[in-house]
Amino acid sequence: MKTSTKIKAIELRKKGDSYSMIVEKLGVSKSTLSSWLKEIPYKPNKKVWERIKSGPLKSGKIKHNKKVSDIARIKKAAREELGKISKRDLWMLGLGLYLGEGTKSYEIIRIINSDPQIIKMSILWFKRICKLKNSNITIAIHLYPDNDIHESLTYWSKKVNIPLVQFRKTQVDRRLEKSQMKKFKLPHGTAHVTINSNGNPDFGVNLHRKIMGWIEESLSQV
Repeated sequence: MKTSTKIKAIELRKKGDSYSMIVEKLGVSKSTLSSWLKEIPYKPNKKVWERIKSGPLKSGKIKHNKKVSDIARIKKAAREELGKISKRDLWMLGLGLYLGEGTKSYEIIRIINSDPQIIKMSILWFKRICKLKNSNITIAIHLYPDNDIHESLTYWSKKVNIPLVQFRKTQVDRRLEKSQMKKFKLPHGTAHVTINSNGNPDFGVNLHRKIMGWIEESLSQV
């Protein structure tokens, strides 16, 4: 099975490769690597030490590891500050997610995102708040030519715990301008979660109207 570019980059970083070396091997931009590897502790390997002098490298290593430490400390404080999420917290969190990523028109219930955590949370929201079941949930994956279809489908199925039989036809965007822009940035494409009413209007058009009502009322109180 083909290994994703992001996983390869993480493996190379853990082996001590510099950003420049990873760029040479994988052809991704340094800005992309910065996003992927910002929380990976860095210890340069022998080749890196041979490439540049130890003084600037040591300083860069210290700064990077301080950044990693700061991120961990701030996130720990944030977790403690947030505390345990209640059912109402989840309700409002899901509304905010749907407001940003959900379909508002045509009375179709759909959320689109490339982050499996966001998709997983939206499915949880549909189940716990909207009272839907797994059988109401379908997923379609949208990919680009550099994505591996089988790998991506398996990845999403495991991440969001939805069986492959509930996945709709995979779409591959072959437009050149889009393909080049998204190359390496979306190793598993985007997931389109769509709700199937299975003949129950309360889980179809009526549910969409209810969600929009929740959103409108929430915004009116701000």
